[in-house]
Formats: sequence, structure tokens, C-alpha cells
Amino acid sequence: MTTISKLLRESADVALPVLQGITDEQLSAVTPCAEFRVGDLVNHLFQVVVNFQGLARREAADFSGTPDVLGTDWRARFAAETDQLITAWSAESALEGVSPGMGLPQPTVGRMALLDLTLHPWDLAVATGQPYAPSPAAVEELLVMVDEMGPMAREWKVFGEPVPTAPDADSFTRLLGKTGREPGWQRAG
Repeated sequence: MTTISKLLRESADVALPVLQGITDEQLSAVTPCAEFRVGDLVNHLFQVVVNFQGLARREAADFSGTPDVLGTDWRARFAAETDQLITAWSAESALEGVSPGMGLPQPTVGRMALLDLTLHPWDLAVATGQPYAPSPAAVEELLVMVDEMGPMAREWKVFGEPVPTAPDADSFTRLLGKTGREPGWQRAG
């Protein structure tokens, strides 16, 4: 296993109970990501998990349209797809060179998958009233990446503008703020 695959495993293990805890009635609930309802974000997370499997193998990824997995057994399928993501990033060769599809170093591409698998489960957890505690090691890895890629990610509209956090805020709160999330976001009602 690579460091990225280990961190992906830790993040998947935290994300899985969140996704399994989402009820069908919650799929239309709002999330901290203004453009996504819960169901939209589930579909987006699947798109990321599946596309980044191919990116680990230097295959083309298609982000042009988001597939709708909600009519399937997506809760069970999420576990299988994240297992495949982890397997794909377990090969040392997955971290070599530059991604032909993204034009970024392969380790950065792997961290991008880790970022989505760490942040979006938080979005889903707070939107559906579930607990969430990310992998501390993943958060520390991502803080470095977010500092390095912040300006480009904001330019690409991947991150929002940074949200200020207290100087003594914990690492995950700082990560949320650096990616443009409101750490204290709460669902209505």
C-alpha cells in the first residue's frame, strides 16, 4: 500500500457509515455546498470515486456529466467503488509521473481524491445530522495540499473563498475554512 491508499482507506472507513446512514427522505436536503442537495452530492462523490480509479491508472476521466446512481443500490455500491479506488492507488506506479488527464503530478491527483473523500462526507454528515470525525492523518496531509493548491483551486471554482477560522482552531476546522466551507454550518430545523 502507498501512503495515499492508506489514507484513502481511513477516509473511506469514516465515509461509509455516513453514506449508509442517509435515508431516501434526506436526498433532497440542502448541504454546505450550495450547488448540491444531498442526492446531488452522493452522485458527485460517486463520480469522483469512479473517475479517480481510472486516473490512478492514467486513463481518461469524464467529468462532463454526473451519473445518477440514486436508483441503484448505491449504499452497497459505494463500499465496492471505494475499495476499487483504494486498490487503484495502492500501486507505487500510480504515484509516478504526471497525470495525462489532469496535467498534475500523480501524487497531487491522489490527494485530490482524498480531499473529496474527506470533505464531502462531512458535507453529507452535517446535512443529514450525523456525526463525522475524519482521519487526522488525512487532514494533516490535506492541509499541506490545500495551502499549495488553494489559488488554483479557487480559480477552477473547486474551492470557495477561504472562511476565517480562529487561530487556535483544530486542523479539520482549518481545512474546512481553507476550502471555503463554513465550519459551523448547520442544517435548517
